[in-house]
Amino acid sequence: MIKRQLTALLESRLKDRKALVVLGPRQTGKTTLLNDLLHDKEQVLYLNADDPDVRLQLERITAKGWRDLIGNYRFVFLDEAQRVSDIGVKLKLITDQFSDVKLLVSGSSALELANEMNEPLTGRKWEHLLLPITWREWCDHIGALEADRELEQRLVLGMYPEVLTRPNDATDVLRELSGSYLYRDLLGFRGIRKPALLEQLLRALAFQLGSEVSLNELGQLLGVDKNTIATYMDLLEKAFIIHPLSSFKRNLRNELTTARKVNFVDNGIRNAVIGNYAPFSKRTDKGALWENFLISERRKLHNNERWHGSMYFWRTTDQREIDLVEDVDGQLSAFEFKWSPTAKSRIPLTWKRAYPDSESTVIHKANYLRFLGVGR
Repeated sequence: MIKRQLTALLESRLKDRKALVVLGPRQTGKTTLLNDLLHDKEQVLYLNADDPDVRLQLERITAKGWRDLIGNYRFVFLDEAQRVSDIGVKLKLITDQFSDVKLLVSGSSALELANEMNEPLTGRKWEHLLLPITWREWCDHIGALEADRELEQRLVLGMYPEVLTRPNDATDVLRELSGSYLYRDLLGFRGIRKPALLEQLLRALAFQLGSEVSLNELGQLLGVDKNTIATYMDLLEKAFIIHPLSSFKRNLRNELTTARKVNFVDNGIRNAVIGNYAPFSKRTDKGALWENFLISERRKLHNNERWHGSMYFWRTTDQREIDLVEDVDGQLSAFEFKWSPTAKSRIPLTWKRAYPDSESTVIHKANYLRFLGVGR
């Protein structure tokens, strides 16, 4: 089992009364992680809402029903909670009326789960996001040297647990993940009226990896208005498939203000969407894959460390640009990404003059480990 960085924090939060909620994409190991937390505990009630009988029972449950179901159990683990309607209200009955019961909840999609749980469980839950394996976790598992040797493979196939643990079946796993699993939650959501559009949009975003995206241009390409594109992109983000990156603006008149770029949560999923598993050495999109990998891994690192800053890209109308800007309480850090350590690259003077107190670094394959939290 690959040790997850969140484990220690989750273990520490088993000791209080608040519900422990773990959200994230399907197949990232949420069930495995929570089961591991409970492996040495007695009196655990496991409920899988993917089971129709369990789901039907929970749809109708009352406070008395919970008392009959829980009995003497000390831990209740509800898996795939988003499958149950009004789940927040039902879970609130446990947190309010069973002071000696610890509630653990997993959900594969934030679409309705987060919305239905946030208000009823306000102040009653710890919420965490479990994304695919981080580079730091993978280095801890197989060693930084061995992980670095397979870096190019990871840039193509990504970091999903089953992709890592079943290398001979990696492309088959990705095809499955990018098919039924990728759309399972989305297609059951009431806001999805055009399933084909969802797939077309995702492919369009995958082909524009590393570039700015325009809602108007995407709408013209796919034959819908920009508001529909915005709605579907929001759903793709809530389903943990993409991460939009907004443009940074503060001091200069010619900084872009409304532009956005879209990163995928995982390189392997992106490549599966376009059906391209060619080796990294033969790719024409090396720069985009390297940038997406570094930004997605940086997001995962920040997520696990409970970081509170914001991430942007920066570009001016005269094409000066920075791949990633991080803002923590007004302190700026600028990062430019280049695959080759010998490639000519520097932080634009325009940026340095506008933001002289910012830190700036060029990240390449010879110095990326510290950027991703390895060796700190």
